[in-house]
Amino acid sequence: MNVSDLLNDDLVETGLAASSKEDLIEKMIDLLAHSKNVVDKEKVREAILERERIMSTGVGNGFAIPHGKSDGVSDLCAAFATTAEPVDYQSLDEQPVRLVFILVTRGTMVGPHIKVLSRMSRLMNKEDVRKRLLHASSPADVLSIFHEEEAKFHE
Repeated sequence: MNVSDLLNDDLVETGLAASSKEDLIEKMIDLLAHSKNVVDKEKVREAILERERIMSTGVGNGFAIPHGKSDGVSDLCAAFATTAEPVDYQSLDEQPVRLVFILVTRGTMVGPHIKVLSRMSRLMNKEDVRKRLLHASSPADVLSIFHEEEAKFHE
């Protein structure tokens, strides 16, 4: 499953303003709520915050991937944002975050959940992709970058 298949203009934001990790997570949940697959935003919030309490999802290189499993969604859903300014996210590498991908699936969707997390991690491991995403000026630009990069996986 491609990351680009999960996103559309309503689920991507560039230059998101956030004052803290908590603020950023809340804004990402609000962005995710634009998905037709979100049926209970509060359950989604609980799942994301519960997972974050276990361990920071700030995985390094300026990237965070808050995620969780919840029956507050009818199917896999995701959103992506770049932040206007770096946000202290208590990341594993202690660096601030500017790229955020939020993913929520039903508890029974373990395989698809792991595949999407893996795909996104693979994309974010590329420094040029991270730089291009940070310079993207619109959701359409972000989606284009994801489409382009994921097409390389199938060559």
